[in-house]
Amino acid sequence: MTARQIISGFATGLAAVVLAACGAGDGNAERAATGDIAVVATTTQLGDFARQVAGDRAAVRQILAANSDPHDYEPRPSDVKAVTGAAVVLRSGGGLDDWLDGVLRNAGSQAQSVTLLDAVRTREDEGQEGDGGSRDGGGHEDASDIDPHWWQDPRNAMSAVREIRDALVSADPGGRDAYAATAERYLARLGDLDRAIAACMAGVPESKRKLVTDHDALGYYTDRYDIDVIGTVIPARSTQAQASAGEVARLVRTIRAAGVTTIFPQGSGNQKLTRAIARDAGAKVGPALYADSLGAPGTDGATYIGSMKANTRALVNGFTGGRHACRL
Repeated sequence: MTARQIISGFATGLAAVVLAACGAGDGNAERAATGDIAVVATTTQLGDFARQVAGDRAAVRQILAANSDPHDYEPRPSDVKAVTGAAVVLRSGGGLDDWLDGVLRNAGSQAQSVTLLDAVRTREDEGQEGDGGSRDGGGHEDASDIDPHWWQDPRNAMSAVREIRDALVSADPGGRDAYAATAERYLARLGDLDRAIAACMAGVPESKRKLVTDHDALGYYTDRYDIDVIGTVIPARSTQAQASAGEVARLVRTIRAAGVTTIFPQGSGNQKLTRAIARDAGAKVGPALYADSLGAPGTDGATYIGSMKANTRALVNGFTGGRHACRL
């Protein structure tokens, strides 16, 4: 057993004891009496989607904070308490929030648990065995091959919103019309977002759409908008991996050969190595992208739509050396 597993088990086990002593069920009864339901979402993106659909009818608790890294999150006793009182629990899937298993187990939760990866079109990471094409999330024999950053394609966000709507209706049938209306309005905005990003990228010459970033978190975005991924500082989809000296040297040579002028870090990662590679390759470091997490309240990336717009503006500016502006 790893140190992380020991710590997580202790934290969630302690929380279960605390909840039993405090009578957490009383809160559930009060919530049911008011007609509200509680929804727990693991990641920042899911939290935003859930709030858009829930409106004023359901209370949404988001576990991960803005700018946090889902790859190395350690559950807390408060997470167990939140799940215990929830009617619906939303998880991203694909290994990003595997820590939720222990939380649900220790909470003895009876909540409806929804894995959004199962509702979207997925892609396999480059270099993995298989054809690399899009498939249904539930259709893979080995989920470890799936790129878990599915929300980077707005069409997947739309599928996730529909799944969240249906989960809320199942848990709260009386809110069917309210959830349908809020979901429909948000789906229209997501459709507009997808078309606007596509139009912005269409204005960038194909030869200029060359991306180098911290780690492989933008595969769905690059597939959707026809961007060539030249390389990543961390050659893996998890921020917990490390690049070898040989991989770093090869990336520097690749950047020079491809004529990449801007490397994009990601908001929740350490930028030290990224800046060193940019210096050696003769490139500049662009604005940090919102990849694994949304940004803090008040920032451009505080919402899913805001984060996608901010990323697109930064990428278009970097690809074209500031000669083409994308107004989203």
